[in-house]
Amino acid sequence: MRLPVLFIVVTVVLDAMGIGLIMPIMPDLIREVRGGTLSDAAFWGGILASSFAVMQFAMSPLIGSLSDRYGRRPVLLTSLFFMVLDYLLMAVAGTVWLLLLGRIIGGITAATHATAGAYMADISRPGEKAANFGLIGAGFGVGFVLGPLIGGMLGEYGTRAPFYAAAGLTAVNLVFGAFVLRETVTDRTRRAFEWRRANPFGAVRQLGHLPGVRALVLVYFFYSVGLYVYPAIWAYFTQARFGWSPQVVGISLAVYGLSSALVQVVLIRVMLRRLGQRRTVIWGLAFDILACLLLVIVTQGALAMALIPVAALGALVHPALQGIMSARVGDDAQGELQGVLSSANALATILSPLAMTSVFAVFTAPGTAVYLPSAPFVLAAILLAAALLLFVRVKVSEV
Repeated sequence: MRLPVLFIVVTVVLDAMGIGLIMPIMPDLIREVRGGTLSDAAFWGGILASSFAVMQFAMSPLIGSLSDRYGRRPVLLTSLFFMVLDYLLMAVAGTVWLLLLGRIIGGITAATHATAGAYMADISRPGEKAANFGLIGAGFGVGFVLGPLIGGMLGEYGTRAPFYAAAGLTAVNLVFGAFVLRETVTDRTRRAFEWRRANPFGAVRQLGHLPGVRALVLVYFFYSVGLYVYPAIWAYFTQARFGWSPQVVGISLAVYGLSSALVQVVLIRVMLRRLGQRRTVIWGLAFDILACLLLVIVTQGALAMALIPVAALGALVHPALQGIMSARVGDDAQGELQGVLSSANALATILSPLAMTSVFAVFTAPGTAVYLPSAPFVLAAILLAAALLLFVRVKVSEV
């Protein structure tokens, strides 16, 4: 592997790690700096998670446009530099407002996915692009597994240990990139910066150009909001229901990430071959609903851990649903479709943490009429059921 390619893959891994790193230790960290109950911590955790997602959504097109104008190298290295500072800020933050500032900065510095992809395209020959983009996808997968795992393991040494470790890894990657990263934007390919290209809501307008997939995009949105119940609430729910430590939470999230990867790499091919795209989506949504309903009633941590592979079967939905939508638009509209799906997914990552943590806070607050830590999974099941009902009403030709 060429050194610039290795740098891009490592950068993507670190971006993805930044999302999952704080999940296992967030309940303890918020109560450490703010005090209060677990339900209070969940409420603030939703605000922190949504602020990260808002900044990623808002800044991704802006940073991508800046890289077209000023080059990939300065954008990537500057983002890594501020990512180091952000991790150090999170490591010493003594108030919830500093944690919020850290999440805002973290969302901005993690909004370099488009730049990383553009750099990979710049340095890849035509026959290498697909394989190299596959490396970026693999990097995301590795980061989503390693983030919660490292956060949970190091959380045993204190709530700040994961941030110091992440700062160190990012600093090493920054130095590595400073030596191996060459600029790929030349005067011939440089593009003037325009604000209209940096508009994060641009993809939403594209939906009007894709009438054949409007209902399916709504299915995708309901599915995404429901599915994000896991990263939004898992650490709070498992601590309230089973008394899990950050280490166990991190392990469980890593198991979920690995299980989802296996489903999307191995099982999806078998399901599509035997059931087709439409029935694969239906079965995937059914597995999602079943997992949520079982988590509502499960009372033993071992059973919850055993349910994780069942919950991961819901990962069948995304590739099958995306394949159905892709077949409904022309070859010249595939980019538009991906832009719409990216916007829908970004909106889901903003709304879901707020909704799920608020429901958890209401049903776990001291003196609540009904104590039900699993209440967010009831909401998730309702959203997933809505997605299923809407999907079965759409006529889908098998491919």
